[in-house]
Amino acid sequence: QVQLVESGGGLVQAGGSLRLSCAASGVTFSSYSVGWFRQAPGKEREFVAAISWGGARTVYADSVKGRFTISRDNPKNTVCLQMNKLKPEDTAVYYCAARLRAPSSSSYEYDYWGQGTQVTVSS
Repeated sequence: QVQLVESGGGLVQAGGSLRLSCAASGVTFSSYSVGWFRQAPGKEREFVAAISWGGARTVYADSVKGRFTISRDNPKNTVCLQMNKLKPEDTAVYYCAARLRAPSSSSYEYDYWGQGTQVTVSS
């Protein structure tokens, strides 16, 4: 059973940076693709970024391209999301998710989810 725990969220001013981490346990993490999603109040969960099991392939939502970078350290069982040039519209709860197949931008295709971490960007 995969267990995912996010950390690193917080309050930051617009233009600032945060680094989110997703720590996995219970499985061989290197077998899983990992995605980051976010959900703002009153909105549907949306795709942010995803990375393949080996890290060779990454996918980003257009809204975060050039600002966010996803990476992974399989020996440490972690995936990180470096968020730069943050905007107020990036405010949301951020979730990491894992699946055994190729990275996907669809939340329905992920099998395991963390509990989320709040990111708040003030203007």
